[in-house]
Amino acid sequence: MASTGSIQLQQGGNAALSDLMPIVGTVVVGFGWRLIEGHGPATELVPSAVVCDAGGRALSDEHLVFFNQLASPEGTVTYVDGGDEEQLELDLASVPDNVDKIVFVVYADPDLRKPGNFSSVRSAYFRIADRTGTELVRYDISGGSGAEVTAMIFGEVYRHRGAWKVRAVGQGYATGLKGVANDFGVSI
Repeated sequence: MASTGSIQLQQGGNAALSDLMPIVGTVVVGFGWRLIEGHGPATELVPSAVVCDAGGRALSDEHLVFFNQLASPEGTVTYVDGGDEEQLELDLASVPDNVDKIVFVVYADPDLRKPGNFSSVRSAYFRIADRTGTELVRYDISGGSGAEVTAMIFGEVYRHRGAWKVRAVGQGYATGLKGVANDFGVSI
């Protein structure tokens, strides 16, 4: 049965997408935030998705989807234009059986004039919407993170007993994209 309102998740909470959509197909994952302006270079945040197997590792280096690699090899995770800061589209009906979860990571781009961090990030969120734009699930990341956080897992979509679920994670990394890549077995 379809939901008439968005489910607001707290850190660690989850929701069944199959309960929110009559037929689970394509969903849009939106990311947003507000940056506090300072006198130095602004932090540039980069959303990404890691397509993982049952062991929690990326299927391959090409299964890290970000601004330089706009789609997963099989095309089930792709960058799209939309109303959030950044959006990815997931074709859940076509995700291969060997995919257990898709993890959504936002990192401070380390290639700017100086490495950025999440200390200036406010009002960050992660949301799932259907193709019409109707929000199904939202996770507002509370408070700011310290200067030590340079990457964060916002959330994940994962398989559970044959159905797709979404989980709010909010796990910060002081080791940036390199730490995330190491945890998921991706060469960068």
